[in-house]
Amino acid sequence: MHKCRAWIHFVSIRIVAKPFLRQAAARYPEAGPWLRAFEKIASASKWTNVVDLRAQYPHADAVVAASGRSVVVLNAAGNKYRLIVAIHFNRQVIFALRFLTHAEYSKNAWKREL
Repeated sequence: MHKCRAWIHFVSIRIVAKPFLRQAAARYPEAGPWLRAFEKIASASKWTNVVDLRAQYPHADAVVAASGRSVVVLNAAGNKYRLIVAIHFNRQVIFALRFLTHAEYSKNAWKREL
């Protein structure tokens, strides 16, 4: 008699657009350490939902853009910047979409663009 065991394998999250994060770090050197840490933490994580994400990034907010798509906004580098990402928890993929100063973020133009 064969016993069937179900194995669930969670892979670490893959970040799409790593060059984008590196360009943002070059453009905003003050945010560089935070962006590098985010890349490292996210790549090693196995977040399955926003609640999991908030365990590491308590101020992460799920926001709906004008297109109806859901994105996640993360306060970056001491709340001076915002990283906007699309996270597909089911596929363990993060798409880095925008990196904005707090002032740029507050204008809300990004909501219309996404």
